[in-house]
Amino acid sequence: MTEATPPPGAYDDSRLLRAADWVFPGGWPERIGVAVSGGGDSMALLHLLARNQARRGCVVHAVTVDHRLRAEAADEARTVARFCKTLGVPHQTLVWDHGRITQNLQDTARRARYRLIGEWALATGIGHVAIGHTADDQAETFLMGLARQAGIDGLSGMRGTWDDEGIAWSRPLLRISRMTLRDYLLRNRIDWIEDPSNQNEDFTRIKARKVLGALEPLGITVEKLTGVVHNLSSAQNALRVAACEKAVQLVRESAGELMIDRETFRQSDTESNRRIVIGALRWIARPPYPPRAEAIERFCESIRTGRDATLAGCRLKTGGETAVIRREPSAIRSLETPTGVVWDNRWRLSGPHAPNLTVRQLGPEGLRQCPDWRSSGYSRATLLVSPAIWRGDRLISAPLAAPDGQWTAEIVQGFHSFLLSH
Repeated sequence: MTEATPPPGAYDDSRLLRAADWVFPGGWPERIGVAVSGGGDSMALLHLLARNQARRGCVVHAVTVDHRLRAEAADEARTVARFCKTLGVPHQTLVWDHGRITQNLQDTARRARYRLIGEWALATGIGHVAIGHTADDQAETFLMGLARQAGIDGLSGMRGTWDDEGIAWSRPLLRISRMTLRDYLLRNRIDWIEDPSNQNEDFTRIKARKVLGALEPLGITVEKLTGVVHNLSSAQNALRVAACEKAVQLVRESAGELMIDRETFRQSDTESNRRIVIGALRWIARPPYPPRAEAIERFCESIRTGRDATLAGCRLKTGGETAVIRREPSAIRSLETPTGVVWDNRWRLSGPHAPNLTVRQLGPEGLRQCPDWRSSGYSRATLLVSPAIWRGDRLISAPLAAPDGQWTAEIVQGFHSFLLSH
């Protein structure tokens, strides 16, 4: 959650050094990754975390993503690397290899950046990654939500902390203004890089940044807008907790799918049901954005009335008083990954990994090679979308359909935990 940010200049170095404590309520982790672009916000975060290493007993690792979108990006990454060397902080540059980008550029790059950093953290044994977003980013996000006519979720701003696929993410500077951080950099004689895209008004966020300046004469400031976001996020959290409590009564998880008690669903309040369904779709299929409100309402109505449906890469099957939401087979037909990678954003495979082995859904061809699959206790529909290990077209193992003692498949984060943290 966010709180109103103190006015610029209200922080000196000693207070800024304590600014990240709120994201580590249980104590600072032993290893912290920090995403550093070279811009002022991330450079300030890197420097503050590096200064905290000795007093907090932690080790900081820095990472920079070269999106290969600007010719200057490689030089900027090298500049960050040199600065990290002066701090004694290990640094790594990750490169986003991409083809022609046909969708929203900033959003596509953002999702790629988080994916690359998450993979880097897991491979490096880092369980916590810090991002340099500020109170200004929070206020801009709020204005962007207003432009979309967003509801409470869209107006509650960016999360201060969240968990995703085994990584704890945080935004330690979310309560601090960009101006305060620039003052810190100047006091400590630290240079930073100004990204030219920050002047490009083709991007919605840059338009929101310009609007913020225009609103100041009306008394609508970054500090006041982040105060509004804090109030909204408190209300959002209460709704989230209520939905999680209802989900305990309503939803049972098994083998990567969710069973919903339809009678309890019909008796539950609309808002909790809506949040549970959105959470179910996100847990199963990880769509980049929740479906539109009208589609969610139709899906909820299908659960209430007992009609089958598909939405956002998920399939709803109703029968009796139970509704089952599972992965849509066609949505993962071409999904194939190495065995050491979390498959379909949820499944971790453990076994004798080898470079020539891959993971994809079991499918009909794989199930035909498991003559005793019924003894697994799972339905045919469940097993068809379960992970299997392949060498080319040869099935090596089907952990759910035919356990062999060598390979196992487990969900990285259970649904109820996911619903609470997302």
